[in-house]
Amino acid sequence: MFDFYDRWSGYIDLILQGALVTIELTLLGCALALVMAFVAGLGRLSQHWYLRWLATTYIEFFRGTSIFVQLFWAYFVLPLLGLPITPLQAAILALGLNVGAYGAEVVRGAVRSIGREQYEACIACNLSRFQTMRYVILPQAFVIMLPTFGNNAIELLKGTAVVSLISLADMTFQAQVVRAQTGSTAVPFITILILYFLMASAIAWVVRRLENRLTEGLEGTRK
Repeated sequence: MFDFYDRWSGYIDLILQGALVTIELTLLGCALALVMAFVAGLGRLSQHWYLRWLATTYIEFFRGTSIFVQLFWAYFVLPLLGLPITPLQAAILALGLNVGAYGAEVVRGAVRSIGREQYEACIACNLSRFQTMRYVILPQAFVIMLPTFGNNAIELLKGTAVVSLISLADMTFQAQVVRAQTGSTAVPFITILILYFLMASAIAWVVRRLENRLTEGLEGTRK
């Protein structure tokens, strides 16, 4: 047991350093994805045709192209266009925009699922369109969005493994380094398998807690 620890402690520390990069990518990528999901999702519902067109183009482009191509494009092509970008920034941009495109459809569907009587009640109360969305529709729709947002966050977490292709030292990259240095495949990849599972479980737990908290606040609203 001690021999195993002495041999592998340094390599495990290396993988844990990569885990911090993975967590950073996940948090920042989810933040960007959440913003883009609401911008594009509400854009699809806009009364202005050009906003609907822009939102639809963004959604269909990022859903219809490979995350690998998007990552390589961000990292290799943007600098050629005069936009220097670090591997971390390229990874956050690609992951956030990709997952945000899927989240946009979640936002659109959740908003449209709110009953028409809610809108009619807001009109009767003389609320503006902004007030209607801000205080009545979105609080209810957000609860509907949460489970799928949680799934999207977990998919983004797992998608961070692709950033090793641009030499960003995440968990997967560090596991490959350990495998190259030790010749062992089982230990580094079992380690990151467990770490990915623990991180995904943490995301699922947070989403459930948040959903329960918000549901209590809205209990009876949609009855």
